Amino acid sequence: MKPKIDIFHYLNMDDEVDDFASIHSAIEKDIVFKGTNLWILVFAIIVASVGLNMNSTAVIIGAMLISPLMGPINGMGYSIATFNFPLFRKAIKNFSFAVVASLIASTTYFAISPVSVAHSELLARTSPTIYDVLIAFFGGLAGIIAISSKQKGNVIPGVAIATALMPPLCTAGYGLATAQFYYFFGAFYLFTINTVFIALSSVAISQILKFPIITLVNPVQKKKVNRWISVIILITVIPSIYFGYGLVQKEKFNEKASKFLNSVTIVEGNYLLDHSISSSDKSINLIYVGNTLTDKQIEIINEKADLFSIDKSKLSIKQGFSLDEKNSKNTENENLRIEINRLSKEIKMKDDLLKANNDQKLIGNQLLSELNSLFPNIHSCSYSESLIFRKGSDQSSQIRIIIIKTESQKLRNSEKEKIRKWMENRFASNQMEVYFE
Repeated sequence: MKPKIDIFHYLNMDDEVDDFASIHSAIEKDIVFKGTNLWILVFAIIVASVGLNMNSTAVIIGAMLISPLMGPINGMGYSIATFNFPLFRKAIKNFSFAVVASLIASTTYFAISPVSVAHSELLARTSPTIYDVLIAFFGGLAGIIAISSKQKGNVIPGVAIATALMPPLCTAGYGLATAQFYYFFGAFYLFTINTVFIALSSVAISQILKFPIITLVNPVQKKKVNRWISVIILITVIPSIYFGYGLVQKEKFNEKASKFLNSVTIVEGNYLLDHSISSSDKSINLIYVGNTLTDKQIEIINEKADLFSIDKSKLSIKQGFSLDEKNSKNTENENLRIEINRLSKEIKMKDDLLKANNDQKLIGNQLLSELNSLFPNIHSCSYSESLIFRKGSDQSSQIRIIIIKTESQKLRNSEKEKIRKWMENRFASNQMEVYFE
């Protein structure tokens, strides 16, 4: 008889929870912002501001790892769950001080920085949605569980990156420095979402793990605290749901517009020269080159717009230049038609080649990862696909060419043969050449 599997045994965290006094001491210590913690925060804010200014993702991630902002947020959640109001006031005080110091540091940096262009990393922090709520909440759950565990692990740095507390504050500073208050309010709202739901996750885990309540609390106070928590959650979540819905609608429109454009690239001798899509007002502009567009051709484009649920009233169709203008010669028209067809084919060939290169890049990276796990001394791998032509035959066949390079220690012949067999099994084909350097 097979032993019965107890799923709750694997989910139970009681055995791994640290001593409550140790948890309390660690949270209380991380709340305070003075001396070392304060300087680390200011330097992290400046590093994150430089990263946003230069549009460098790596620098922004580094700043998030340095930042000590998680401490007072977890402290607020923990103190609410344990009804430790003196600790809560201390956490709020230190958190407010940290936020003000961060805004001053980031605003000062952007005020003196010669680069004032809003890059993609900056813009990404100005439009929070319900998805940011989910990231903050589940990231916060992971963080407070790690703090409560005897085995702290490396969860806290990951939570700092996922919940991204630093970049929104820096973006808010950019909005203040450049007097673009749309950036300030959008970024500060994202920071508020992260703060509220990291704190909420701390409340939830503190109650689930039954952290002891030190002070005496009457039912009226408990109801008041719970009521305030509910109000803050609603105030924070409702706008994010609205923005999230808008984001989903924009993505759906972009997807439909992309399919529509693919269907109207060439319309009876007319080639789509240029286009623009505006997801905010759901409009599409098309510019064609070729013969003058007839009413029938425009009707065909409109029918395809209906097919993809594109509003015809927001579809603009224009003629870039026409091949059959009155003063044009027939030979010039014919040459232009030929050139358009040639360009169309060339664009398609380039698209196909780009797709093939991207596919080969993905396969090459995957191969290197798999080979490296089997043979750690392999440090590079080249992968390409080509055609092989054989004497006496007009037909060609596809062949894969793989070049494997190792570090100082060379592969033995048995290992090389093992790799060749593995390659044949992986691709279910023996049409390949494997070389070792």
